[in-house]
Amino acid sequence: MARIRHYETMFIVKTTLTEEEIKNQIDTVKANIEKNGGTITACDNMGNRELAYEIEKQKRGYYYVVYFEAPSESIIELERNYRVNESILKFMFIKFEGKKEVAEWTKMSSEAAKKEQK
Repeated sequence: MARIRHYETMFIVKTTLTEEEIKNQIDTVKANIEKNGGTITACDNMGNRELAYEIEKQKRGYYYVVYFEAPSESIIELERNYRVNESILKFMFIKFEGKKEVAEWTKMSSEAAKKEQK
């Protein structure tokens, strides 16, 4: 049986999209997480920011973070979904293992959840 792990994924959406298109991209990522057996705990909408370096001729990007729990094999499919999506400039996953890391994940996700509710 698959072990459920704690993850954080951060992705950057192109700012050339409309606000509604950006929201649709975020909803698509969330739906993919849930479709692949994940449970979303919290999200952190970091908004439009300057990129550290230019990506695909873009100087800015819309940053979004999702804290979730999922079986480890689901990450392969989630990465594939990111790669085929031309609206997403960059993405990354961080896996949290061990008691200290999971405690840090719990703290960050609850802070993000509090921010969401404002």
